[in-house]
Amino acid sequence: MITVSNLSIQFGKRVLFQDVDLKFTAGNCYGVIGANGAGKSTFLKAISGEIDATSGSVTLGSGERLSVLSQDHFAFDEFTVLDTVMKGYTELWDLMQEKNELYNKPDFSEEDGIKAGELEEKFGDMGGWNAENDAATLLSNLGIKEETHYTLMKDMSGNQKVRVLLAQALFGNPDNLLLDEPTNDLDLETVVWLENYLANYENTVLVVSHDRHFLDAVCTQTIDIDYGQIKMFAGNYSFWYESSQLALRQQAAQNKKAEEKKKELQEFIARFSANVAKSKQTTSRKKMLEKLNIEDIQPSTRKYPGIIFKPEREAGDRILDVEDLTASIEGTTLFKDVTFSAQKGEKIIFLSRDHRAMTALFEIINEKRKADSGTFQWGQTITTAYLPLDNSAYFQSEKSLFDWFCQFTNDTTEIFVRGYLGRMLFAGDEIYKKVNVLSGGEKMRCMIAKMQLTEANALILDTPTNHLDLESIQAFNNNLITYPGNVFMSSHDHAFISSVCDRVIELTPNGTIDKMMNYDDYISDERIQELREKMYA
Repeated sequence: MITVSNLSIQFGKRVLFQDVDLKFTAGNCYGVIGANGAGKSTFLKAISGEIDATSGSVTLGSGERLSVLSQDHFAFDEFTVLDTVMKGYTELWDLMQEKNELYNKPDFSEEDGIKAGELEEKFGDMGGWNAENDAATLLSNLGIKEETHYTLMKDMSGNQKVRVLLAQALFGNPDNLLLDEPTNDLDLETVVWLENYLANYENTVLVVSHDRHFLDAVCTQTIDIDYGQIKMFAGNYSFWYESSQLALRQQAAQNKKAEEKKKELQEFIARFSANVAKSKQTTSRKKMLEKLNIEDIQPSTRKYPGIIFKPEREAGDRILDVEDLTASIEGTTLFKDVTFSAQKGEKIIFLSRDHRAMTALFEIINEKRKADSGTFQWGQTITTAYLPLDNSAYFQSEKSLFDWFCQFTNDTTEIFVRGYLGRMLFAGDEIYKKVNVLSGGEKMRCMIAKMQLTEANALILDTPTNHLDLESIQAFNNNLITYPGNVFMSSHDHAFISSVCDRVIELTPNGTIDKMMNYDDYISDERIQELREKMYA
């Protein structure tokens, strides 16, 4: 249990939030949401004690342990992977070191023997005899192979370090768990494992994430940072989003009577409560929704970018034909003999256990690299817009955002450029910022704006939600659902995939799996999963 009392955080004159009084209890997972800069990570740091609050206090239940997902990828470079995980349970780790030092004494005495016996008993009570096995199991579940468990952290890749640090946070079943963006750099299968792990977790969890499906799958309540306050709402992210949008529409309809508004909100809550029955964490969430006071529902102050893809012309019947494409990197086959024809209006998700496969395919069909063998042909009516995985080459200049954008449009008038960039939430003097200092999320919004200018009827999107905040992801997602052209996409965002795509093509070193079905059906089909294992063997 975590109790937050009268908490306030202020930096200079800027107040992030104040007078926060909340209690987080065992058996619940709390999704912390808020616009960029609202203070989500700061709130978690205040709870963990990493930063001092301006006022107020945070207390844990008596004797309880708090575990935090570390953001320092270099702090454990001189430790093995397995030891790094076990260091997550500090008390157990310290006890292990004390035991080892005692047994290594050259003049081990009778008194030392008595002390060792006491330590061994405590060690056993803390689950110490299973510690290495438990740590190894967590690592394997998170995709860290057994042969690397004794590798030094400094020799692991950045992607692997993220997984090890997540295992460290989970190790030892902590009473209270703080996770800031735990799904970053995880593949879809590992995210599903983490969803199941947290959905069955019996202690207290607070999580910050931009993955909406993840938040929906694990969270019983939503902690919203807005209006300079932090409030707790029953339900998951989807309930919060839909209810805030409903409240916004009601606010705009000034002439709607109070009783009509109340009835609409009550019907919405009842409908959503019924849908919760499908959730892994159903009982407590359903009860909270039924008790929800409709006065608690209010519109959000967040701003959503205007992401609107509109094809200039309708595509013809021939979209894209791919025949026997094969690609490899440094002797490793990424995919082999890929053959498919895209049909008009299809939205295809490309999958692989090696993300380099999707990037290679997209670079090939955009003529950014050569295939080892095979051919592809776009239809004559097709115009494409490409969102690459790595956009850094576009922003290595001293140009202002205004001048950078003008490179891609014939209309360079200030009113047009300001209007376009304003839709992407760049206002006022922000358009004169140099592009080489933009954040990852700002660069992604620039790339999306650039793509919209082409008015393409086929979009090629390599992990489009990278670096975007929840508001941008939601706006992007909503537009792709109604976009009339073709979409060729890779993504780690379950909600993005399942709501947009109607065809799955999985690229493997031994051929492809091509199914006309949505993603949820694909991953739940046991026969397909058996086939996948054979294709990667």
